[in-house]
Amino acid sequence: MLTLKAFHVIFMVTWFAGLFYLPRLFIYHLATEDPGGRKRFETMEWRLWVIMSIGAALTVLSGLLLVAFWWWPMPAWLQAKLLLVAGLLVFHFHCLIIMRQFREGRMPHSDRFLRLFNEAPAIGLIGIVLLAMLKPF
Repeated sequence: MLTLKAFHVIFMVTWFAGLFYLPRLFIYHLATEDPGGRKRFETMEWRLWVIMSIGAALTVLSGLLLVAFWWWPMPAWLQAKLLLVAGLLVFHFHCLIIMRQFREGRMPHSDRFLRLFNEAPAIGLIGIVLLAMLKPF
């Protein structure tokens, strides 16, 4: 069981590396004006999204295995944690929408929005770690 928990944390770190960096790439991408630079950002964003999607899938899979084999019935702190994870999955797929918008040459979001958007994974991480470590309820 500890091995599964260790891999869950490893996969989560991989996913979060992408969740932290991809929105930052969006900010740089928005500021880029030359076509070659834009194409380069599109390639970087896509490759990072693929890698972080693998991390996300393995995080969810290992998390579901932990829930199924260890934490049943599910305590309230874990339900809250899973709600935050669901929010991060929504964030993850919203990144894909933003990537498509860049590729299509339209960006309805401002620099300010992208800078605030960039902070969301940190808030999710703080909540998840505090819930997992403190098990407050």
